[in-house]
Amino acid sequence: MMDFIVSALGGYILGSIPFGLVLCFMFGYGDIRAIGSGNIGATNVLRTGNKLLALATLILDSGKGAAAVLIAHYFFGGESAIIAGFLALIGHLYPVWLKFKGGKGVATTLGTLLALAPYVGLVACAIWLGMAAVFRYSSLAALTAVIATPIIAHLLYQDANLSGLCAAISVLIWIKHRANIKRLMAGEEPKIGQKK
Repeated sequence: MMDFIVSALGGYILGSIPFGLVLCFMFGYGDIRAIGSGNIGATNVLRTGNKLLALATLILDSGKGAAAVLIAHYFFGGESAIIAGFLALIGHLYPVWLKFKGGKGVATTLGTLLALAPYVGLVACAIWLGMAAVFRYSSLAALTAVIATPIIAHLLYQDANLSGLCAAISVLIWIKHRANIKRLMAGEEPKIGQKK
């Protein structure tokens, strides 16, 4: 039980680090929450026009999910790694430091899945890239990728815990994208690289 508690707390703390916000302040762009969609993630950071900063945000947000999984797995094993990865996502979505108003969780999900179940992460990444290349909507690409992950996990790993994790992540990502879904349906969602 203590393993799970430590993994959960560690995962949440790692996940709650708002790298997009920190980097934008460090490089003189101010509060990223006042730009574009107001999100702290890489897609909104890209709206500053600084592609390298957006890439750094993507890598760091992915990395914190992966780090939570790998550290917990090293010390406590597979079940703890699942808990740490899920709580890293919760930390990103609802960081205590930002009054529980965080990002959309796509990059952190990717890092978590790549560390926990690499093939699921790679297929999800391929789906995201394909959808983004065709339709140019980051949100649509993310929604499509995450909703496929429970099926991919079941087909490739046949692990109920992993499939359950993917299903829970998918639900959370869809909830956090409610506004994006409304804008997509209204034809008002900004495309990748477009300032809102």
